[in-house]
Amino acid sequence: MRRTSVLGALIAIGALSIGARAYQQPAAQQPRNIDVDKVKDNLWVLKGGGGNTAVFETANGIVVVDAKNPGWGQPILDKIKTLSSKPVTMLINTHTHGDHVSGNVEFPATIDVVTQANTKANMEKMDIFKQNNGRGLPKRTFKDKMTIGKGADQIDLYYFGPGHTNGDAIVVFPALRTAHAGDLFQGKALPLVDPDNGGSVLHYHETLNKVHAGVKNVDTIVNGHSNTTTTWDDLKQFAEFNREWLAWAQAGLKAGKSPQQLADEGWSVPAKYAGYPTTVASPKTPPANPPLFGGLPGRIQKLAEEMKK
Repeated sequence: MRRTSVLGALIAIGALSIGARAYQQPAAQQPRNIDVDKVKDNLWVLKGGGGNTAVFETANGIVVVDAKNPGWGQPILDKIKTLSSKPVTMLINTHTHGDHVSGNVEFPATIDVVTQANTKANMEKMDIFKQNNGRGLPKRTFKDKMTIGKGADQIDLYYFGPGHTNGDAIVVFPALRTAHAGDLFQGKALPLVDPDNGGSVLHYHETLNKVHAGVKNVDTIVNGHSNTTTTWDDLKQFAEFNREWLAWAQAGLKAGKSPQQLADEGWSVPAKYAGYPTTVASPKTPPANPPLFGGLPGRIQKLAEEMKK
């Protein structure tokens, strides 16, 4: 099978792999440099140090979405001071991984922390919160939907089912027609699925389609790790990309091939998916570090297990 510029799914999503691994091991010491992109009036994205952090200025204070790797909470707070004089009043986490929640422990203990209910349960198992006596854990949760504020300050939180984890929240700023999708749509690549935190290979595309159908009036998406924003139409294409990859993997498993065989053979990505890797396959040269969540063979093994249920 033809293999071109991309050696494998993990290489295609290298930034995510490096960041998400932080939930398993401490982040290495590094300069705390944060880049800022203005998305809309009163909405910025802070990049570097883990997952993309959204900063939303409301009439009464600042709402932050995701808090990056360990040691990045204070740099986030410092950067916010260059954008607004208002205090940080709320922190929303899109899911449980350390490159999105570890900075929570550096935020003021008085702020309101909000997550989907399953994410709170997952976060309570993490060492960083045990070591900080629960500081930064959610104070409020939602099951399927929650609305915070109103008018220009309104934020809608949605959960549609398992994907990257079992608690992936979509954070919508209706007045700005913008959503933060976290790692449920981290960028144009085959996504990572975390089975230990309830992720699902089998149902991933179904969840994406539910998001696309269930959330209205959104034009712009802040992704979990992408350097640029994407559109609502991109989300629909991402769901279709996942559906076609799933069909390929299911057909191979039903034909009796092992997860490793399928990963080695690879899937040639249809040309219509511009901006995606041209081939999804295991790299020819094994990576220096173990692939996150078992890499591509691990995804297919997870699928095989789900297909038996």
